[in-house]
Amino acid sequence: ANVAAAETLEAKKLRLLYRVHEEPSPEKLEALREIVDSVGLTLARGQVLKTAHLNRLLDGVAGTEHAEMINMSVLRAMTQAYYAPENFGHFGLNLPRYGHFTSPIRRYADLIVHRALIRAHRWGDDGLTHEEEAALEETGEHISMTERRSMMAERDTTDRYIAAWLADRVGSEFEGTIAGVARFGLFVRLDETGADGLIPISSLGTEYFRHDAESQTLTGERSGRVLGLGQRVTVRLAEAAPITGGLLFELLEVEGRRMPTPPRAAKGTPHRRLARRRIKRSHEAKADRRGR
Repeated sequence: ANVAAAETLEAKKLRLLYRVHEEPSPEKLEALREIVDSVGLTLARGQVLKTAHLNRLLDGVAGTEHAEMINMSVLRAMTQAYYAPENFGHFGLNLPRYGHFTSPIRRYADLIVHRALIRAHRWGDDGLTHEEEAALEETGEHISMTERRSMMAERDTTDRYIAAWLADRVGSEFEGTIAGVARFGLFVRLDETGADGLIPISSLGTEYFRHDAESQTLTGERSGRVLGLGQRVTVRLAEAAPITGGLLFELLEVEGRRMPTPPRAAKGTPHRRLARRRIKRSHEAKADRRGR
């Protein structure tokens, strides 16, 4: 129905709001290829990347030790979908045109398409007006912005409730997966709740860890230890901040191997103050690693 609605309005020479999902940028594709290459796999080069290439990649790693890392990396490479009167196709669905027409809750974009169809078929007096049609670009920008804002509000609320619930479990150990890598630390996603939190790089001990943005890894300069996307970890909850929804963790094990125990910093020391500031940074960075 979403495709048929778009095709109908195109045939009637009427503008509409498309749901646009553009292909990944060359920079993000190259970063994805670096990660894929690092585990001995390949992703199409020298040709236009298609959704089928990514589907084959995901099917090929399903059930393997690299599945989590590759799935996360593919998700990170994707662009965010938006609404626009210009059609650039929907890469994720592999469709040349796509308009939101059906939804249990009737998004505003659905109503725009409904009213355009009313006008196209002369079904009534409440069709899309010429003025509204002329303002579709502005409308698309606005509802794309409000969609992102709504998603962020939902995530913030969830994060705060989870942090409040976990506040009584500071000191407890959890199993999880490394879901993101930054120069200031690791993001971990807990199995039990799906909560995200930060392992500050300053909590990994005195060893210097080198950040590689392309391969999404931190590498210990002395030990050569590599920490990267998809690795299974055991962590201890160090702090929970219900007001911001931030969680701080200490890394205990990576893929079953015990990490060296760094000396604990007392409350109020620069290390702890820096870690608390990074709770806020980790909270802000979550949007870059989540679904589109």
